[in-house]
Formats: sequence, structure tokens, C-alpha cells
Amino acid sequence: MEAPVEAQPALEAEIHPSAIVDARAELGAGVSVGPFTIIGPNVRVGNGTVIGPHAFIERDTRIGRDCRISYGAVLGTDPQDLKYGGEPTELNIGDRTVVREFATLNRGTAAYGRTSVGSDCLIMAYAHVAHDCQVGDHVILANAVTMAGHVEIEDWVTIGGLTPIHQFVRVGTHAFVGGASRIVKDVPPYCRVAGSPAKLYGLNSVGLERRGFSAEGRMGLKRAYRLLFQSGLNVSQALERAPTDLPALPEIERLLEVIRRCVRGITL
Repeated sequence: MEAPVEAQPALEAEIHPSAIVDARAELGAGVSVGPFTIIGPNVRVGNGTVIGPHAFIERDTRIGRDCRISYGAVLGTDPQDLKYGGEPTELNIGDRTVVREFATLNRGTAAYGRTSVGSDCLIMAYAHVAHDCQVGDHVILANAVTMAGHVEIEDWVTIGGLTPIHQFVRVGTHAFVGGASRIVKDVPPYCRVAGSPAKLYGLNSVGLERRGFSAEGRMGLKRAYRLLFQSGLNVSQALERAPTDLPALPEIERLLEVIRRCVRGITL
């Protein structure tokens, strides 16, 4: 009979002597806090997360497990919105997300209550995630991407550097946005856009193949792209034709759903 395995003691958080951590903050096992970092009240940090030097996490922020918060990043600060009246709101960050140097992520406002960034994201240096934005999983925001309030970035999106995104815009899943673009309308899922203002440049074919989309799914999306954006029909006419002209695939249904729900217009 094997001897029982003894439970390993949980690692304590390692806090540099120069860091300031509010008594109401909760740090998980194995958390590391670097020199001169400030962590305010009602901040919760998951196990194994590393917070570098000179970071500032103001308040009411939830950070998941095994995240990396780099030098000078600023998280959980008040929203830059004149309508904000001091109401309690949150910033939530998922697991294994990396926030690089001098990125800024604000809390939400009463309109939504929180700003969210998912798991396995990379937020590069100087990027800004504004109040009430919703960022999905596996998202890459390159250097100096600037989001206005209420932007929604779905899963597996990549956005090139120096790109501003207008408030209330939605960027669909698996989309690719080229650097220095200006995004003022919704970006369709699975597509590539670039330019100022942005224009469509076909499907994100390389990204879809790398992520394991089937040949059937990729071919179906090509048919949908031709019908929606290259057939000479307007979007409303193409949506009417879609049920009879396109195969019933989940990728196509997702593309059509996002276009039907669009409020700001579609990038074409």
C-alpha cells in the first residue's frame, strides 16, 4: 500500500518591500509584486500572476491566474468618461493574459458596469482598453491600439498597432485588422481589413487555416464572402439570398448573425 502523498504548502505571495498593497487586496498563492508597484482596494490577483515594477492597479480589479503585468502598466483606473459619477465598477482580466509596458485598462461605467479582457490575450505596450469594452479570449492588441468606450472584440482577433477603434464598434471573431487602420464600423468575423478608413481585403485565410478550420468551413466562408461583398448585391439583398445560396455551417451562421445585428454599419 502506497504512503499518502503529503499536500504541498501553498506558496505565499512575494511582495517587494517598496511596493504598496492595500489591506483589502487579495493576492493568490505564488503571486509576485515588483518594486514600487501600487495595488489598491478590492483588487484580487489569481495564483501565479507576476506583477512587474512600477505598475499601478487602482481598485476593483480582478486578475486571473498566471498573468503577466509589465513595467508601468496601469489597470483599473477611473473611466475617461464625463458621465462617470464615481459609481462602483470593475475591470476583469482572465487567466494567462499578458499586459505589456504602459498599457492602460480602465474600469467600466454605470452603462455596463465593467470592462472585461479574456484569457490568453496579449495587450502590447501603450495599448488602451477604455471603459465598458469587452475583449474576448486569445486576442492580440498590438502596440498603441486605442479603443474608445463600449468596443467589443470577439475571440481570436488580431489588431495591428496604432489602430484607433470608434466607440460601440464590434470586431468579429477571427478577424485581422492591419496596423494604422481607422476602425469606425463593425468588422465582419473571419475577415481582413486595413486602411484609414478601413476597407475589406478578403478572408483571414491564413489565420483560419492555422487555427484548424476545416476545408469545408473555409470554402463555405469563401462562398459567403463572395455573396455578401462581391456579388453586386447590397447587404440586405445578400442576407435574403443567404439561406438558399449558402450551406448551413456554424461559421456562416456566425458571420450572418453578426451582420444582421450590426448597428454602426459594416466595414466594406
